[in-house]
Amino acid sequence: MDPARLTYMANQIARNLAPQGEAAAVDLTCQHLRDFWDPRMKAAILAGDRLGLDPIARAAVERLALPTS
Repeated sequence: MDPARLTYMANQIARNLAPQGEAAAVDLTCQHLRDFWDPRMKAAILAGDRLGLDPIARAAVERLALPTS
């Protein structure tokens, strides 16, 4: 998985959801990553450098790293 491509994709998702408001966009972006990204994609974005992520995408990836209950 190309980290730059995954960053681009996560930023696209976050930008598309941004009109929902920041909190909702973070929730929805994280949920999208959980539901639709392959486990290898999730592992790669979690292991990669998050500096290229937009703030909503970064928050969603950080939330993705948290254990779910």
